[in-house]
Amino acid sequence: MRRERALSVRQEAIMRLIRSWITEHGEGPTIRQIGASVGLSSTSSVAYQLGQLEERGVISRAGRDWSSCCLAPPKLPRRGLRSR
Repeated sequence: MRRERALSVRQEAIMRLIRSWITEHGEGPTIRQIGASVGLSSTSSVAYQLGQLEERGVISRAGRDWSSCCLAPPKLPRRGLRSR
């Protein structure tokens, strides 16, 4: 059985920012806004972190831009058939 790794401190900070930004502005922040808020000066580093979060299914985006990102609904634990 594969266990999900916990989010890194930086990823948690990005998630908090996205959550609050969407609540306040109705859409996700830009890469530059995320970088400025979490202390990343490289937009490539921010894009990498966002890509990791998207790959893990924590966020998704409707369009090409990261400002179209939204939070994915929380995953419910899978309940499968057990063998005896």
